[in-house]
Amino acid sequence: MARDTGFPDADARTDFERSRRRASIAKIAAWVRRQPDDVNDVLPYDEVVGAVGVVTERSLGLQVIPLAQIVGSVDRTRDFDRRFRPRSPAMRARWQRLAAAQRRGEAMPPIEVKKVGDMYFVIDGHHRVSIAFARGFDTIDAYVTEVVTRVGADGIAVRSDLLMKDHRRLFLERVPLAGEARDRIRMNNAWAYSELAESVEAWGFRLIQEAGEYLSREQVTQRWYDDEFSPVVEMARDAGIMESSTDAEVYMFVACERYRLVRRHVWSPEIIDEVSGRTRKPWQPGQFF
Repeated sequence: MARDTGFPDADARTDFERSRRRASIAKIAAWVRRQPDDVNDVLPYDEVVGAVGVVTERSLGLQVIPLAQIVGSVDRTRDFDRRFRPRSPAMRARWQRLAAAQRRGEAMPPIEVKKVGDMYFVIDGHHRVSIAFARGFDTIDAYVTEVVTRVGADGIAVRSDLLMKDHRRLFLERVPLAGEARDRIRMNNAWAYSELAESVEAWGFRLIQEAGEYLSREQVTQRWYDDEFSPVVEMARDAGIMESSTDAEVYMFVACERYRLVRRHVWSPEIIDEVSGRTRKPWQPGQFF
């Protein structure tokens, strides 16, 4: 990194030019490494909360937050890259003016952000965040509003990750699991959540028909988890079926194979033995019965 000259305007100009070069280098590096097209994009707040679902918001007041966890924006996703480097030379004038003022020791007001999980999304103060990144700061003062979501925001790195979160949220709306049961249902393919939801709802319909009484979605979900999912997965695990797959993927594979074998929604040790002798490749969406 070049040394500061001690002249705020000149150093601010150098900061901007360096930040722009790094943005270009990062874009080329992502292409060379064949990384996803959106790996250097600022995450869009609306798309993230649309995928994970909003429950409520609460003010956390003024805090010191880590710059590394500022990954998104509420309304300026095209102006900066993932590390808030300017994408356009048109931003130069204001950027350099603020950077020079900061170098002269002028106080900068706190930025405003929304917090989703461990991620922060800028509402106001994009240039201040960009300058802080360019100067190698670790933290920044911010007024924080925390957003409580329906599903956890962990695992979101790029926009393409939002599809998985969106399908998981929709699944949990249709199959309202809670606690350990909720955490246990994981798929590695986003579309598999919709097929599992169809399976649970079909199972619930048969249960209601057999019981001859109305059961709420919550009651059906708990019965399915206790009487169907858990015993089937336990039998499949004991038989060594798809050991590297998630419990939910194991359940879907075994359930599909079971119906192909006997054309009935019943379970027995013989069925598990028969299924375990068939193909062990992971279940794929589209095999739904």
